[in-house]
Amino acid sequence: MNHTSSSEQAEKFIKEAGQFRLGNLLTESAHPHTKNLSYVADESISDALGLMFDVDKDVLERYRTWIATDAPARISDEVTELVLAGGKLFFTGCGATGRLSILLDAMWRNFWSKQDGIPNKSDWQNRTFSVMAGGDFALIKSVEGFEDFTQFGAKQIEDTGVDKGDAVFAITEGGETSFVIGTAWQGLKKGARVYFMYNNPDDVLCADVIRSCEVIEDDRIEKINATTGPMTIMGSTRMQATSIELLMMSTILEMVIRNVLAEIAPSSKLAASEVPSKTMAELMGMHATLSSKEMLDQIAGIVSNEETAYRCGFKSTYFADHLGIDVLTDTTERSPTFCTPAFRKWDDPKASESWTYLILPYPDSETAWENLLQRTPRGLAWPDDEIKKLVTPEQSPRQCEIMKQIGNEEILRFRIGLNGLQHRPIVRGDAAVAIVTEDNREALTGEGGFYRTQLEAAHKAGALTGLVYMGRKSELVGIRDFLKTWQVPVKAVLFPVPETDLLLDGVARTGIKMLLNAASTCIMVRLGRVLGNCMVTLVPSNLKLIDRSTRFIMALTDLEYDDACHLLFESIEYVAPRMQAGQAYPPVVALTVMRYQKGMHPADAEELLKCNIPAGALSDPKK
Repeated sequence: MNHTSSSEQAEKFIKEAGQFRLGNLLTESAHPHTKNLSYVADESISDALGLMFDVDKDVLERYRTWIATDAPARISDEVTELVLAGGKLFFTGCGATGRLSILLDAMWRNFWSKQDGIPNKSDWQNRTFSVMAGGDFALIKSVEGFEDFTQFGAKQIEDTGVDKGDAVFAITEGGETSFVIGTAWQGLKKGARVYFMYNNPDDVLCADVIRSCEVIEDDRIEKINATTGPMTIMGSTRMQATSIELLMMSTILEMVIRNVLAEIAPSSKLAASEVPSKTMAELMGMHATLSSKEMLDQIAGIVSNEETAYRCGFKSTYFADHLGIDVLTDTTERSPTFCTPAFRKWDDPKASESWTYLILPYPDSETAWENLLQRTPRGLAWPDDEIKKLVTPEQSPRQCEIMKQIGNEEILRFRIGLNGLQHRPIVRGDAAVAIVTEDNREALTGEGGFYRTQLEAAHKAGALTGLVYMGRKSELVGIRDFLKTWQVPVKAVLFPVPETDLLLDGVARTGIKMLLNAASTCIMVRLGRVLGNCMVTLVPSNLKLIDRSTRFIMALTDLEYDDACHLLFESIEYVAPRMQAGQAYPPVVALTVMRYQKGMHPADAEELLKCNIPAGALSDPKK
């Protein structure tokens, strides 16, 4: 690609991608409460965490208003009727909501797998399907540009088997994702009941985004507006937008399961009607705990460990089991948000080693993936001729190339079982973190337990060790006593969760999500990858993110939109070979701003960025 072609690409985007100029959306705006987040984080990790959890109050308030309507009961009753008649549930999404779709699928499957004595248990277990843009591969690594194609969403959900009598939950943070909208239309075409969940006001979406307006104004589609407001980090919808969607969806599924149990297991005394109020009460208690000084200081400890490791050029490894998808989601999302190396396949020495990785307590990766997903992995392998029917001749070569990289065999090259440890040994200076739930207590406290063994080995190797333990308050007393006598000097977060009869642990899953999101964001803020509350290191891997990157460059310079866009595409051209090879490359927005401010060639600007000049050193005209 030469300079002319990058200019042509910029002109093409400016001319044809008007529906991806999303600066007016609420999810793309700056939250006033965190406008000085990077400066606060420089002074105090705990205070920065506190700011982020304050913004999570928006999630609580939105949930409160939602459960005051008839929507939870009405939707759950509709879905119950469908599944009792043999219908299936499809959760579709892209990026953060795609990973949410996989989590929802696993939560449902895990619940039914444990229901001994239920007639046709396997049938109930297999009633849900996740449809993430790019397939299960995208749980590990973002798939370039996949979300930009409505037709890809339509094909992917049709291939998964959607049909008349099913229910489709098309979940998109902003409400404008083409792939998700494609799944909604295809679900409708096949005769399914379609629910569209999104996080921006209807009037704003209808004024600016035609494809969104068409869905919102179609009376055949049930709309679930989950607007909470701006995100903690401008445009980072992996945070509040996806948290409220997790809460709403776990509430609906919890109510559906209780309704189903009332029909197939009449002895069940769990009422669906009590789920919203119970969830609200537990949500308030959980958030108060996260916001307490004791908890903020504990989380600051694991933030400090990882920050120290990364500053010194080392890495971190997470160990998890029950919360494996939750951890994988958070670690995966760091790559496109903060321009860190994505997970590396065990046999790909050319790719940069990822900063973070995940290991589960299963001997091989095939078993680990099946336990993580609660099913066998589902990669994508569309033949070239099918792809060519869906995109233009200009687009097809790149999309055909991408498709060859996201199949099942490629997923299994990410060794997340115990056999992955040999390819990613922990060394002095690394960080090691165990994410443990109460039902895995013995794996931490018992001799030879998975977590205990791994953290002891990490400590022996000279790594910084951390622990996040979720359990009832009464349970945490014994863990504290164990830690006092354990030879591993671990920085521990002891996270009390309410004693509850909620079947899907929706509040606990939301709580660990908020905790992990805040911790990983704070790490990256401390490393200079956020300016104020602007993520200047995001990866422009699709049309929406190209627009967002352009707007960030405008905010950090005096450039107009078109000029900022042209300069951005030049920087994309410069890093593209490394980006596509999975190798390390400089943050594109920061590189572009540095080039403009210093009048430099990209290579010279990259060298200057390498001299540990943080993003915060870039001039900020709005500071």
